[in-house]
Amino acid sequence: MADTVLYEVSDGLATITLNRPEAMNALNIATKVALREAVESAAADDAVRAVLLTAAGERAFCVGQDLKEHIGLLIEGSGEIMSTVKEHYNPVVRALTEAPKPVVAAVNGVAAGAGFGFALAADYRIVADTASFNTSFAGVALTADSGVSWTLPRVVGPGRATDLLLFPRSVKAQEAYELGIANRVVPADALRAEAEKVARALAEGPTVAYSALKEAVAYGLSHSLAETLAKEDELQTRAGASEDHTIAVRAFVNKEKPKYLGR
Repeated sequence: MADTVLYEVSDGLATITLNRPEAMNALNIATKVALREAVESAAADDAVRAVLLTAAGERAFCVGQDLKEHIGLLIEGSGEIMSTVKEHYNPVVRALTEAPKPVVAAVNGVAAGAGFGFALAADYRIVADTASFNTSFAGVALTADSGVSWTLPRVVGPGRATDLLLFPRSVKAQEAYELGIANRVVPADALRAEAEKVARALAEGPTVAYSALKEAVAYGLSHSLAETLAKEDELQTRAGASEDHTIAVRAFVNKEKPKYLGR
């Protein structure tokens, strides 16, 4: 894994850090490959019970595609130039959204283009008060990728999503909170500590239940009430059979704090 992406697992929490602060964590090929490998590893590892996605530096979470590298490929006439959506962005977004564990994004600065998409693919976004979001795609004559056409309308509604896509602009942290893009806004110097606190609490929680909750919400957004009720029945049966459910009920009866095993 390239040093443009750092990967660490500690006490059930996988921390993935985009590590190109000098380039505002722009996504060149090496970074995209490393990020895909890191996210897929975290999603598949049973020892990982929560994921924290963050970035180095203070200016940017991720400004999306590295356009300096991109223009070089355009000039060369590379026939593979747009394959990055299929080869890199789509696998990253699917791994984040489909991971059977909660994913927290700590957004420390600008999140633009695919960087915005990756933040939206997380289950929970903690945002520095100095951060901002920008779809950016239309500004470089491109359409949405990295799942934004799916995630953004579900977060802000189709009308606002269309506005943000057709007329890209900087959405500051407070507006992002009001739109539902940010779940929490915290002072920039407190971001990392707050994000780690939240992510570690999730890593210590009932992982099977969290997985079922993610699946239930995604399913309910595209199915009828009757189908969703049937899915809830299926998922509740799974959660109810988990060791953590027994632990939780026993702890409740005994007026104790549960210590979950993640299974």
